Amino acid sequence: MTTSSASRAAGKPAQPVALSRLLDQVAQALQAIRAGQSGTGLLQAVPAALRPGVQALLFQVLRNLGRAQALRAQLAPKAPAPKVDALLCTALALAWNEAQAPYAPFTLVNQAVEAAKRGPAARQAGFINACLRRFLRERDALVALTDADPQARWNHPRWWIERLQREYPAQWQQILEANNAHAPMALRVHARKSTPAQYLSALQAVHLEATVFGAHGVQLAKPQPVDALPGFAEGVVSVQDGAAQLAAPLLLHGLELSRPLQVLDACAAPGGKTAHLLELGGEALQVTALEVDAQRAERIHHTLARVGAQAKVLVADAGQPAQWWQQANGGQKFDAILLDAPCTASGIVRRHPDVRWLRRESDVAQLAAIQTQLLDTLWPLVQPGGRLLYCTCSVFKAEGDAQVKAFLARNTDATHQPSPGHLIPGTTPIRDALPDNGAGDHDGFFYALFTKAL
Repeated sequence: MTTSSASRAAGKPAQPVALSRLLDQVAQALQAIRAGQSGTGLLQAVPAALRPGVQALLFQVLRNLGRAQALRAQLAPKAPAPKVDALLCTALALAWNEAQAPYAPFTLVNQAVEAAKRGPAARQAGFINACLRRFLRERDALVALTDADPQARWNHPRWWIERLQREYPAQWQQILEANNAHAPMALRVHARKSTPAQYLSALQAVHLEATVFGAHGVQLAKPQPVDALPGFAEGVVSVQDGAAQLAAPLLLHGLELSRPLQVLDACAAPGGKTAHLLELGGEALQVTALEVDAQRAERIHHTLARVGAQAKVLVADAGQPAQWWQQANGGQKFDAILLDAPCTASGIVRRHPDVRWLRRESDVAQLAAIQTQLLDTLWPLVQPGGRLLYCTCSVFKAEGDAQVKAFLARNTDATHQPSPGHLIPGTTPIRDALPDNGAGDHDGFFYALFTKAL
């Protein structure tokens, strides 16, 4: 049994929630993810009282899904119906490693069978029970049989593993291990409202441990709900990964802020980088934030309102300037453009463990083509002497280094300035970054800064 986090937060007596109910919710989410739905949207649809427990279990399942699928293939070589397979893999992913299991394996098996009896897989409850009881009896031998399977060993699709092996022959294991770890909770301290040292004191006052990184970053020892963070509602801090915190200072470094500057954040939702630009640049910046999705654009408004900043937020496709350029700044060119382009999100897998199972190998080339189109569309909108910062939350070279080489070959008026390049997830050194801008235990990311000839 588990308890309701919502009841605890409200000071009400904790209401017990059957583990079988949580497992049923997790299995339904896993089945939907396999069908192509985003885990983020699925979790938002889970009842609030169940959501924390479901998310914790689902994330663990997704981080162990490769092993679970290999074990299921040993137990049932012919794949069962999707709903049955999802429940089997849910139980196996949580129970296969007893040292990391959130509950005793026999409890997980019992509750998975109970979930089957009460859920859409009721007719297959006996089959699920037989498979999982065999797993309990033969666990060590079955796990050993799957050890040679790279997908089971690394819990990533085979094509993903092979791509990293080619592109990072000395670091591919480090990247995969980082992807399977829990992401830290990083905060960005508002440069005009506080300092990291002052915010550490505020955290200590409420008995929260943290460390400082970079110019404005604070990393919590343990993740916390945002409403438990001092000053969050007032915009003193924002949740933002350390790698993402490099974007605004990289774009603004060396710009003359004594005159108004036209800045475009081309793919801006949820607005963290937009807010950071305004925190650092202040009144000198006249920022236009674009977002093609109206619902996501609303998140930009909420982000800016919380930190007390203003930008021109437009619902428009950055790749179609005719729709928005005149409205943005009267058809004038921009002094600086931030292009955080759509990508595979291969660098933020530890934060979004469903990504590895949603992506297909063909997505890499398709998304790289979109990035190329955006670069070619936005570069002509940069003023002579201006700059464009291209970034993706990806570790794949097609979305980073390869894009830079091709872009420079197409644009002889572009100069590649010192910038971090590919950042692999974890606490790795940042080459060619700005002074005093370490990123802590950061996500995978890519940065390339271009300036345009006068």
